[in-house]
Amino acid sequence: MTVQKRILTRTVVLATGAALAVSLAGCAPGGNTGAAGGAGAGAGDSSSTAAAANPWFDQAQFDTEDTQRTASFEGDPSQPYLQYLKGDMVDASAYKLDRAGKVCFSNAALSNTWRQTGWITMNQQLQVLKDQGVISQLETRNAQDSDDTQVADIDYFISEGDCDGYIIAPNSPQATASAVQRACDTGKPVVIFDRGAGTDCETSFVHSVGGMAWGMDSAGFIAGKVGDGAHVVALRTAPGVDVFEQRWAAAQHVFDDAGIQVTDYITGADPSKIKSTITDEIAKGKVDAVWVDLGDQAVPAIEAFEDAGVDIPIVTGEDNLAYLRAWKDTGIDGFASVYSAYQWRTALIAMGDLFQGTDIPKDWVLPQIPVTGDELDAVLKTNDGMPDGQYASFGGEDLPGFPQVWQDRVMP
Repeated sequence: MTVQKRILTRTVVLATGAALAVSLAGCAPGGNTGAAGGAGAGAGDSSSTAAAANPWFDQAQFDTEDTQRTASFEGDPSQPYLQYLKGDMVDASAYKLDRAGKVCFSNAALSNTWRQTGWITMNQQLQVLKDQGVISQLETRNAQDSDDTQVADIDYFISEGDCDGYIIAPNSPQATASAVQRACDTGKPVVIFDRGAGTDCETSFVHSVGGMAWGMDSAGFIAGKVGDGAHVVALRTAPGVDVFEQRWAAAQHVFDDAGIQVTDYITGADPSKIKSTITDEIAKGKVDAVWVDLGDQAVPAIEAFEDAGVDIPIVTGEDNLAYLRAWKDTGIDGFASVYSAYQWRTALIAMGDLFQGTDIPKDWVLPQIPVTGDELDAVLKTNDGMPDGQYASFGGEDLPGFPQVWQDRVMP
C-alpha cells in the first residue's frame, strides 16, 4: 500500500491526533498503579545515563510484571476476558442480589480509539447481562479527561442513592482517590479497572498485567534484534502520565542492560512532530530501531522512513489495526505490545458475578499477550473489515453484534 493510500485509511485515527495531544494525560490506556514521579527524560536523553535515575522505575513492580506476563492463567484461553491469576478471592455473599442490579459507571474519557473500542465491547456485554437478568441498567457519566468532573460524577452517583454497585475507570489515580473512597464507604461493591484508584478500598481491581510488561515486551524484542551499541529512537507521548512513564521506564531499563544507545523525544502523538523527529534522526545517522510508547506513533514513524526513501528499520507499535496493517504492507520487522481492551468487558462481568454471589479475584489480572510476526496474519484475518481504530485485543468476537457494531464505530 502506498503512503498516500495508507494516510487515507488512517483518517479516523489521525484526524484527532494533534488535538488529542493535550488530553492524552487523561485518556490513555492506564497502568495498574497510581505512582507519582517526575516528568521523565527530555528529548535527546540517553538511557545509559538516565535509566538508573528514572523516578518511575520500580524494581519490585518490574519483577512482578515480568513474572506475570509469562505466567499461567486460570481459565479458558479462548475466553481471555475471564482468565485470571491465582490469588485472593472476594467473598461475594454480601453483594448477592435477588434481582437485576443497577450499575453506575464513572468513566475517565472516550477520547481515544483504545477507550472507544473498550466502550463498544462493554456495551455489547451489557446486552448479554441484561438478557440474563443480572444487570438492569448501566448509568454512565463520562468525565471527559477531567479529574474535577469525575469526582463530581462519583459524588453524584453516591448522592443519587440507587446504585447497586460502582464501576470506576479513574482519570488520575491520586486526584480521584478520595471520591473512590467515598464510593467504597457506601458498602456497595466497587470495581476499578484500567488505572489504579490511588486507594486499595475497591472490591476488585481489573487490569491487564501492566505498563512495565508492555515496555519490557517491546524493548526486549528490539534488544534481541540489534547489537550492543545500536541506536534506538524512542517516541514518547506525554511526560508525567503513569502508563507512559511505566512503559518508558521498563524499556529504558531493558535498553540500558543491553548496552543500547537511546535518544528519546516527547511528541504528544502528533503525526507531524513524529515525522519531523524521525526525519531529523535519519539525517544525523543510522537508526537501528524505533520504540514507541503508544501505537498511534508507529505509522507516522514508518511513513517518515518511506518519505526519506531509506530502508525502514524495526518499528514497534501496538495492537491497533492501523499499525498492524502498516506492518504487513511494508514487511518491516514489527512487534505489537498489548494492553488488553477486553478489560472493559471483564469489569462489567465482575460486577455481574458479585450480584449473583459468585466470588471473583480481588486483583483480577488479565493476560497481556503481544502480537508477533507469527500471529500477524491470523490477527489481521480475524479483524478483516474492522476500521484502523480497532484494537485486536478487544475480546468481543463472541458477543452479539460482532462484527458490525465494531465496524460501525457508533458510540453508545
